[in-house]
Amino acid sequence: MPKVLGIIGARSGSKGILDKNIRLLAGKPMFAWIAEAAQKSRYAPRIIMSTDSAEYAKLANHFGVETPFMRPAELSGDSVPDFDYLYHAVKWMEEHEDFVPDIIVRLPPTSPLCTPEHIDACIDLLVQDSGADSSRTITKAPKHPYKLWKKEGEYLVPFLSEEYIGLKDAHNLPRQSFPEAYQHVDVIALRHATLMDNKSMAGEHIRFFEIKKEEAIDIDDELGFMVAEQLLKQRSGL
Repeated sequence: MPKVLGIIGARSGSKGILDKNIRLLAGKPMFAWIAEAAQKSRYAPRIIMSTDSAEYAKLANHFGVETPFMRPAELSGDSVPDFDYLYHAVKWMEEHEDFVPDIIVRLPPTSPLCTPEHIDACIDLLVQDSGADSSRTITKAPKHPYKLWKKEGEYLVPFLSEEYIGLKDAHNLPRQSFPEAYQHVDVIALRHATLMDNKSMAGEHIRFFEIKKEEAIDIDDELGFMVAEQLLKQRSGL
């Protein structure tokens, strides 16, 4: 059985929704949903929260999540990549507790519809495939990237150029003309070497587990919050 460390990243400075990560969602702080999913994993991961807030840490402890350290201020801004706080967390655990995980699982609090099956599937892929550097949950992209636009001054131009994709006026073609496109939502599982030695959130060989569209929620605004709450209530029979 691999040694697994689950890390919930929950900084306190959310701008879109105030204190988003601890806001009540269907009766629980938002982070608690993915924490409880991880606690039910077959791999019995050790689950910690990387946070800069004493209030968040206290709530995390109440829901059975460890907070062995406080996240440094320089890693708590809204432009800090996930890699930075994950790397800090794993390094801290190694240096202060001599805890070296085989697999690290990123547990985003903004994905409250994550299930134990999602987490176990990502870990299973790394256990079963020694050549895989990481794994993640995916779902079909709601809008194909060939149909996206960007602004150039007062005009729109295709986000991906005609020269790049090899199609003229791709924005006017049926999506069936394109290769299927997927987006990552939910869990990422990484080997220790991928994160700590290769300094990567993915590596070269990335396995995947496709999840249902209605489970692929990443809350970033009030609409996402309302949709997630309704789906969680339906799932719980409320």
